[in-house]
Amino acid sequence: QVQLVESGGGLVQVGGSLRLSCAASGSIFSINVMRWYRQAPGKQREWVASITAAGTANYADSVRGRFTISRDPAKNTVYLQMNSLNPEDTAIYYCNALIRTYYISDFHDYWGQGTQVTVSS
Repeated sequence: QVQLVESGGGLVQVGGSLRLSCAASGSIFSINVMRWYRQAPGKQREWVASITAAGTANYADSVRGRFTISRDPAKNTVYLQMNSLNPEDTAIYYCNALIRTYYISDFHDYWGQGTQVTVSS
C-alpha cells in the first residue's frame, strides 16, 4: 500500500510564502506523475500543479509565476513553493500521485489527507 504524508501548511499574511512537502512511502514500484490540488470551503477541488517523472512541470493559470513545483525522486517527495500568497490561495491543499506498487499491476491515484493553508488579509 501507499501513503502520502503532507507537511508545511499554516497561517501566513498576504504576500508571504510557504513551502509544502508531500512524501510517498510504501511498496512503490514507480511514480508517473505527482500533483497538487486545492479546495476552498464551498468550492470544487481544483488542480494547481503537476510534475512528471521526466521533470516536466505544469501550472494552473491562477498560480503560474507565483508557485513552483519540484520533485526529489530519491525521496519520492514533491514540493510546492508558494510565493506572493493572497487570500484567494486559502484552501486545503492535497497531494496526489499516480503510482504502481509491487502488489498491484497497474497504476492508481493516491491522495494525501490535505494540509490547511490560510492567507490572512
